[in-house]
Amino acid sequence: MGKYPELHGQRVLITGAASGIGKATLERFAAEGARVAALDRDSQALSVLTHEIPSALTLTADVSVPEEVQSVFSRIDQAWGGLDILIANAGISLRHSLLDITVAEWQQVLAVNLTGVFLCAQQALKRMVAAHSGRILLTASTNGYRGHAFYADYNASKAGVILLAKTIAVEYAPHVLANAVCPGYVLTPMQKREYTAEMLQQVNANLPLKRHAEPSEVASLFAFLASDDARYITGQCVTIDGGETI
Repeated sequence: MGKYPELHGQRVLITGAASGIGKATLERFAAEGARVAALDRDSQALSVLTHEIPSALTLTADVSVPEEVQSVFSRIDQAWGGLDILIANAGISLRHSLLDITVAEWQQVLAVNLTGVFLCAQQALKRMVAAHSGRILLTASTNGYRGHAFYADYNASKAGVILLAKTIAVEYAPHVLANAVCPGYVLTPMQKREYTAEMLQQVNANLPLKRHAEPSEVASLFAFLASDDARYITGQCVTIDGGETI
């Protein structure tokens, strides 16, 4: 039995689940005894995940495509008959200066990071409102409320995610709780692709806790927010950043 017995048997969909924070969160909820579905557009990574977590329902889709998202939720209905917890985590980033961002790149980042979150949240809400119960948890970022150079499109998308969570919380209380998790620097594959070893060390030197977060630490926050211990928390941007923003 995991730390939160109430999560046992809960139906949980995690997007961007094949790596990084999404994979760590999938592993954490599986360890809590939840029924987990992993959504990712990387079918090869999902096939590897199937061997690691055989009980996981794996779903290949692009969250920015409405028809694919709708198909995913139809499959969840067939498998489980509904959904208790959505963790909309899928996201991408492209490190470049604002003047170098093309319209196509801007649209790509917004499509995945904001429109994709909206589409998944909308489908989840249809089911949760009917059931008078549910949790919507969205992966935002400290970039969503602080300016970070070289990430204008990513920053804008994450600011939108934060306000989307707050809006869901207002519109669908008291039965559905919605929160955004706002990580700072997390040592994910995406972070390692964009930062050199020297850049990572420089970031760590400027953080009060002197290190990046591990994906499992963000996963622990998601588990808490899905648990009964967080039943009076809604509409919040919950920061986990090692003291960066202080």
